[in-house]
Amino acid sequence: MQVIPAIDLLGAEVVRLDQGDYRRVLFRHPLDDFVRRVVATQPSLLHVVDLDGARTGQVRLDVIRRCIDLALPIPVQVSGGLRSTAIARTVLDLGVARVIVGSAAWSEPDALASFVDALGEQLVVALDVRDGRLAVRGWLADAGLGVDDAIERCVRAGATRLHVTAIDRDGTMRGPDLELYRRVCASGLAVVAAGGIRDDHDVAEVEAVGCEAAIMGVGYLPRIGLAIDPQSLS
Repeated sequence: MQVIPAIDLLGAEVVRLDQGDYRRVLFRHPLDDFVRRVVATQPSLLHVVDLDGARTGQVRLDVIRRCIDLALPIPVQVSGGLRSTAIARTVLDLGVARVIVGSAAWSEPDALASFVDALGEQLVVALDVRDGRLAVRGWLADAGLGVDDAIERCVRAGATRLHVTAIDRDGTMRGPDLELYRRVCASGLAVVAAGGIRDDHDVAEVEAVGCEAAIMGVGYLPRIGLAIDPQSLS
């Protein structure tokens, strides 16, 4: 079971947000030191999210390049603001292992198939779920799709891997939404789970419902000698 530490970027810092709310920053830390701490734990992959890019649709290539350089030799997957196949390909050409696309994949009926055709196995499709529906554009807007409809589109388009976030668990340390992950894993597609995953016990539970990997954000901080004020999680 792959455990993937998250590097969520807001401005020039690594942050943790409460349920994706940009107004609720639970944690801030300088990028360079944070990535060096994570790399020292020797994960198999890093999950880099440009939160500014997710909100604005403007990818910060300089920041992504910096993360890649700091992470070497650990491969990186990138998310946030990848609104076209061209910019996704540009990010991959920087040396990224794979890209996660959400908003643009759901922008129109044929968009997802275009991304699959252009990016193949290097594409991970984001299903960011709040109250059974997909959220897009930094989780600030509703995509107009339910989870089951989104899964059906992914299967039909030939997507192979999904990145599924339970938004109401993200940054909360409340544990994973196992029912959501079980529901998506039933599709037969590879599933990376995110949202509320705290420790090895949660990772084992996520694996048991069929996920191939788990993203850890707040839960990874103790592994690198950092912490969030418990009062902020109440």
